[in-house]
Amino acid sequence: MNFKEPSENRMETDKKILPTHIAIIMDGNGRWAQKRFLSRIKGHEKGADTVRMVVRTCREVGIPFLTLYAFSTENWQRPKKEVAALMSLLKKFLSSEHKEMMKHEIRLNAIGRLNQLPSDVQKALEKTMHATENNRGLVINLALNYGARAEIVEMVQKISRKIEKKELDAGHIDEKTVEMHLYTSGVPDPDLLIRTSGEMRISNFLLWQIAYSEIFVTDTLWPDFTKEEFLSIIDSFQKRSRRFGKV
Repeated sequence: MNFKEPSENRMETDKKILPTHIAIIMDGNGRWAQKRFLSRIKGHEKGADTVRMVVRTCREVGIPFLTLYAFSTENWQRPKKEVAALMSLLKKFLSSEHKEMMKHEIRLNAIGRLNQLPSDVQKALEKTMHATENNRGLVINLALNYGARAEIVEMVQKISRKIEKKELDAGHIDEKTVEMHLYTSGVPDPDLLIRTSGEMRISNFLLWQIAYSEIFVTDTLWPDFTKEEFLSIIDSFQKRSRRFGKV
């Protein structure tokens, strides 16, 4: 499914029915580079430009929450050189975008097993999150060393410890209890999930949170994903009827 509609045919974005939270599986950097006989690192560098575009578009349109799947728990299996380059690129991105985040009241958050990231990356993340914690504009959640199954396991462990300490009654556990113990506690579930590169799978991303998300898959590789296509997907989202199991 592709959403590269000509701009003149695109409906005007209705800000009254915008998604509150957009989550994106950013896929295709490596294939983009290979098609051009470039290193995979060049693909990731080009993909960073797309991240900037998506962030700015969300801010311009008025999307309150954006979650980007930047590095999964499985990505450690990639070549060490590529992983090191990804971590270096993340640090550069945090540094280069710091002024813009402060200027536009953007707040950065990170979800995942952050304590397993390289120490210099942890420090850069902590510095940026601390600097932006009082910003009241767009909230960006970077999913780093993230895996939904790992998140669910940790949620179960947290709840189990509270039961052992008699801080929680097992009979009182409900969906709100679960949500409070996920990485995304306090963040609304995504209304819209986008995956680039045409792969028809979720890839261990926000398994609990996307229970009722509208899903859009585009064949476009992440570095080629444009503002026009992004807005077209948002417009298509606005045409969908979200019944949440009702008639």
